[in-house]
Amino acid sequence: MKVILLDSIRSMQNLWAIFRNCDGSGFEKIYLTGHCPTPPRGEISKTALWSEMTVDWEYFKDAYSCIVSLKESWYKLYSIELSSKAIDYKDLYNNTPENICFVLWNEVKGVDQKILDISDEIVMIPMLGKKESLNVSVAAGIVMYATV
Repeated sequence: MKVILLDSIRSMQNLWAIFRNCDGSGFEKIYLTGHCPTPPRGEISKTALWSEMTVDWEYFKDAYSCIVSLKESWYKLYSIELSSKAIDYKDLYNNTPENICFVLWNEVKGVDQKILDISDEIVMIPMLGKKESLNVSVAAGIVMYATV
């Protein structure tokens, strides 16, 4: 089963775009943690195209406890972050475990070091320009579709 964990993604447009990415790429569940807005919300459906109805989701206040629970359920944790230890996202093609959880964090802070330390892999999307990151919904879509 493919799932994604989002922590403190405050932008509803980004969050609902990730719901659509999940639906399109076959990810079955989203774990919303921290300060993420949650459905139902009237403003969701326009961006999400009602994918909040087709993708299962669950809210946890604490991301770390959610992640520990997922790891105990045999999920491989892949954090999306720039790091000298990261693998290129293209290495995901035809090379992903059956039970995988991608972790994306607040765009300003990045993935918490405590989470990086327990990740099975750190995955990066090479940046060729001057900026060091992509919009979180774009990054989510890239790595999710790399598993299709």
